[in-house]
Amino acid sequence: MDHHHAHAHRVDLVVYPGFKALEAVGPMSVFDYANVHLRQHGRPDGYAVRVVAARRGAVPSDTLMALDATHTLAELEEEGSAGCTVVLVGSRNIEQVLAASPELVDWAARVAPHVPRMIALCSGSFFLAAAGLLDGRRAATHWSVAAALQQRYPRIAVDADAIYVRDGHLWTSAGVTAGIDLALAVVEEDFGHALALEVARDLVMYLKRPGGQSQFSVPLATQTTGHRGVQAVQQWVLAHLAEPLGLAQMAAQAAMSERHFRRVFQQETGQSPSAFVEAARLEGAKQLLEAQGGLPLKTVAARVGLGSEQALRHLFVRRLGITPQAYRERFGGQARKDRP
Repeated sequence: MDHHHAHAHRVDLVVYPGFKALEAVGPMSVFDYANVHLRQHGRPDGYAVRVVAARRGAVPSDTLMALDATHTLAELEEEGSAGCTVVLVGSRNIEQVLAASPELVDWAARVAPHVPRMIALCSGSFFLAAAGLLDGRRAATHWSVAAALQQRYPRIAVDADAIYVRDGHLWTSAGVTAGIDLALAVVEEDFGHALALEVARDLVMYLKRPGGQSQFSVPLATQTTGHRGVQAVQQWVLAHLAEPLGLAQMAAQAAMSERHFRRVFQQETGQSPSAFVEAARLEGAKQLLEAQGGLPLKTVAARVGLGSEQALRHLFVRRLGITPQAYRERFGGQARKDRP
């Protein structure tokens, strides 16, 4: 071990065939840049990153890239992990990986209690969940599998909007690039705000990303239920956002009593009719703000049935943590200033 790494904190990056390449390389780059900046300040390296897998050698990712595992899971367990951080990377096909790699779940269950910081990125949270480690805890995962995680492991408090969650020594993140956000938070915890900010600037990243991951999720139209009646109402809501969309209107559309409709809707979608309408209005407003042309905010609010610019602003700040204007500037095809 060279002089720079003599007192570095060990980070063991755990991969397996089909891991998400960007999820592995993103945090790895954060820790590498942290070392660069520490050296510039005349300090020793803070992190020594190793790639760990079931077997040594090249491990193929979900892209053309492979990572060379220099250590095995068994070795990591034998040598002890008292002073290290373990990072479990996610996969696009987490169901297949879980079925094919039950030993990885067992390994996580044995190692986690002895690790100061156990991190699961994206769908990697399923490894910790299957090991029973997240029961009674809050956790994040990729928005596309958040419902599946919650359904399969009801004792976990899944935060479907969080970029990352820290609960005790267990950290979990949302999908792909969110692993970078989490790694920056680790650097901030270990070496302070100033160093983490230097690394974030190098990566052209927000140190603390505004808003949650819901702003990146797929349109609501693709998240509908298989129940034909409820599905028809959802599609009707999406097509009539500018109109009043109370429980009475939706129940009439479904030809059900209000009480029965509310119960069926909740049962089929996991949310109340009013929560769906709010989410649909938010989604509609996001699409209008992303479009070219730059409609005035008052017009955007009217088109999604929110009534006023203030109501639109309140919804965005409450749900996404940013104003509609800030959302347009970040994601819009053409930023414009809204005139009073």
